[in-house]
Amino acid sequence: MIFVGERINTGFKDIKQAVMDKDPKPLQRWARDQTAAGATYLDVNLGAVSTKPEDMCWMIETVQAAVDTPISIDSNKPAILAEAIKVCNKPPLINSSTASQEKMDVFLPIVVECGGSVIGLSMDDAGAPKSADMRVEKAGMFLATAMEHGITPDRVFLDPIVMPLKFMQDQAKEILEAARQFLLFSDPAPHIICGLSNVSNGTTHKKLINRIFLTMLINNGADAAICDVMDTDLVHAALTAELVMNREIYADSYI
Repeated sequence: MIFVGERINTGFKDIKQAVMDKDPKPLQRWARDQTAAGATYLDVNLGAVSTKPEDMCWMIETVQAAVDTPISIDSNKPAILAEAIKVCNKPPLINSSTASQEKMDVFLPIVVECGGSVIGLSMDDAGAPKSADMRVEKAGMFLATAMEHGITPDRVFLDPIVMPLKFMQDQAKEILEAARQFLLFSDPAPHIICGLSNVSNGTTHKKLINRIFLTMLINNGADAAICDVMDTDLVHAALTAELVMNREIYADSYI
């Protein structure tokens, strides 16, 4: 299971303040804690705090000074990405591009330049599709275009666009079905990822909903998630789901 630690994000008050003050301690503490909890990548998100590439670069360099875990650069601004890839010590995961031709024409060459991987959202400029079929269409377009750029499926993470269960309950089954069909695109198949916390947005039992939905996504092919890796029950549920799906060999110490 590929875990992308979600916590180094200026959407959280402590990270926002740390970036504004240029205080490295909170970023480095979360980098160490998430790495110790098993994060494969650390998502670094500047958000709306700044549009300056140097601020994203400072965040990445600060994190890399504490751990050697690869970075997921979370930005939809090409100018920021173009500079951020230069300071990454390891090939990053670019988060993310839509299937809009205009977006792919800009984002995919950046992925090629850094030798990294990319998250492709199964949507275009018209917004998130409502049906599994439309998600599959957009995701297929993204994968095909990425492969035309020489990016192999093992470096592509397709996101079926998770919607809040509280407000769009009917979408859950469409998301699961879309993920299942993503597996049929290629051999080997692309990775399937989601921004997990979206599903529990506005709910009371966030951790429970996240945990159950992730195990259901794993049953439908997902092998990655942007999530709270500090939630031990969530991580253990994901590892157990992969074990049940015969993706890992059983050992008493599997968690």
